[in-house]
This record gives sequence, C-alpha cells and structure tokens, in this order.
Amino acid sequence: MKIAELVTDSAMTKNWSRDFVDYYNSGFNSDDFCLMEKLPFASIFISVIYFMIFFIGFFGNFFVVLVMVQKRGNQRLVDNFILNLAIADLVFVCTLPFWALSEAFGTWWFGEELCKFSSYAISVNRCSSILFLTGMSVERFLVMNKHWDSRSFGTKRNTNMTCSCIWVLSLLLGMPSLVYRKLILVGDKFSCQDEEPSVIYTFAVPFLTFLLSLGVILFCYCSIFSMLRGHVNLGRRRNHALKIIFVIIGAFICCWLPFNIFTAFITYSMVQNVNLSCEALKSLRRGLTISACLAFTNSCINPIIYVFMDQQFRQKVLKNFLGLCHPRENAQSSAMSFSSTESSLLFASRKKCIPATTVSSGAGFCASKREI
Repeated sequence: MKIAELVTDSAMTKNWSRDFVDYYNSGFNSDDFCLMEKLPFASIFISVIYFMIFFIGFFGNFFVVLVMVQKRGNQRLVDNFILNLAIADLVFVCTLPFWALSEAFGTWWFGEELCKFSSYAISVNRCSSILFLTGMSVERFLVMNKHWDSRSFGTKRNTNMTCSCIWVLSLLLGMPSLVYRKLILVGDKFSCQDEEPSVIYTFAVPFLTFLLSLGVILFCYCSIFSMLRGHVNLGRRRNHALKIIFVIIGAFICCWLPFNIFTAFITYSMVQNVNLSCEALKSLRRGLTISACLAFTNSCINPIIYVFMDQQFRQKVLKNFLGLCHPRENAQSSAMSFSSTESSLLFASRKKCIPATTVSSGAGFCASKREI
C-alpha cells in the first residue's frame, strides 16, 4: 500500500475514479483493489472551492502585505511574523488555479515542472505557516514574561534571522515533493502525484510541523493566560490583540487537524499492514478529500480574521482599495482618521513598558515599546 496515494487511477481498469486533488491522492496496489465511488459532483465543487480560496486568499494576503510594507518604518517585532505568514499564503494560493483546472478537466495540463513546483509550494506553506505562528506565540510569551526587553535577544535583527531560519527549514522540509512528485500517464490522461515516499519523512513532517509546534503554542498561550488572570489592568488593547492571534492559531488548528488525523491513520495502517474493508477505504478517501479542502482554506482565512476583528486594518484596506480604483480620490482619503479606540493587531501604537512595581506579583510586563 502506498502512502502518497489513497486512491489513484490504475492502468488495469477505468472503473477507479480519480480523486479530487492529485497532491493528496493516496492509493493501494492492485492487490488492494476496491471499487471507489467519487463524492457526488466532487470535481465541480472542489474546483469552485479552489477558485474561491484563490481569489479571497490572493487579494486578502496581497492587502496584508501591502499595509505591512506601508508601515515599514514603524514595525513591531510581531509584524515580521504577520508579513511572512501572508507571503507564504500568497505564494501558495497562486498555485490553486492549476489544481482547480486539473480537477475540473480530469488531467494535468501544465507539465512536470509546474507539477513539482505546485506540490512543493503546498509543502512549504504547510511547514512555514505553523512555524511562523509558533514564532508569533513565542514572541508574545516573551513579551508578556518580560524577557523580550533584552537588547541582546529581542531585536529586529534577531526576529529577521528567526524568520529566515523558518523559511530555510520549510524549504528543506518541502524538498521531497520535488523528488517524489511525478507526472504519470494513466490511460489517456496525466496525473500529478507522488511516487512512494519515505515512511520516515511521512512521520517526521507532521511531527515537526504540527505536533511539536502545537505543543510549543499551547505552552506559550497557557502561560500567557495564566499570567493575565492575575493582572486585569493590562488594558483592553493588549488583551484584544492576543485574542486576535489566538483566533488565528485556532483557525489553523481547526483547518489542519482533520487532515493530519487522516494522514496519520493512513500512514499507521500502512506501517502496521492493517487490512481495511472497502467501506473503510471509501470513508478514508472521502475524509481526506474534505479535510484537504478544509486545510487549503486556511490560506485565505487570516485576512478575513483581520477584517472582522481589526477595525484599523479594515479601514486601511478600504483606503488602499479606493486608492487603486480611484487614485485621485485617494489623496482626499489619505486624511482618514483612525481615531477609533478599538484595538488593532496590525496598527497598534507602541507603548512603554509596564514597571514591575505596578504588578502585584513583581513580574513586570515590558515590551520594549514594541508590544501589541
């Protein structure tokens, strides 16, 4: 049984229906033959979902990058993680039209180079997203725990180095997609899918990029909430900004957890040589189909969270949008006031440190004028 192919076409028969997205196809050898039925209207629905994710994710993350670049001279340390997270999602969603058209027409038209690159982009996005969220969580933990005030550690240079290391690690972890991803001729159609990858790699990537990172994130936020319980005077601005980050991380977990569960179960079944019934195989395939779509939606969800929870970001996006559509009118809108008292994750003002003497426990909360 192959790890990377839950159900794939077989040259032996045309009765095997093709799964929605070649990237996450998994399958079984001919000895494990089981007639698979596609989800009703799967090709249409999945193609539409992919195009929706593309449009929302492209424009949403584009505006996030735009507004972050515009405030370049006034960036806080957490802004680097927000910017890089948006760039990772932006690169990924640009590959979705290829997968959508491949699903709609039942064949891969774009050559093996784009097959490899598109798969590689998915792997890199999967790794980098959780690692940037982990970095964001650690940064917030250090801010709340006063350690970020150290000039030798909490600097923009070190944050940039952290983001660079995350990119390098993500690019390396995604390399197997360039090796195992192939363009395979099945009947008269091409399919972009994996050859059988290493079992070690299949186990290592979810552990490093999901379970381990999730453990660090949970530790950071449990510690933060434990500190906040005894300090009600820290202000609504900081609390609301932490709430936004918590929602972003919660959305990532909700989007990617089902896919990782299905992938882990499939890998475990392969390693243990578990004989699954035909109905179980069908359920796995359908679950993987739906969970992969859910995982991909995470690349367009962060801008939506910013729009609904961050009023200043919402106003800034509107200003930039009007500026692109009506450049002359943008000169007048540039005087738009951000006088709202609502807190902002992307446009919060820098504050001075809270002295330790103002906190009952003696553990001051200092953000070196870079706090959210």
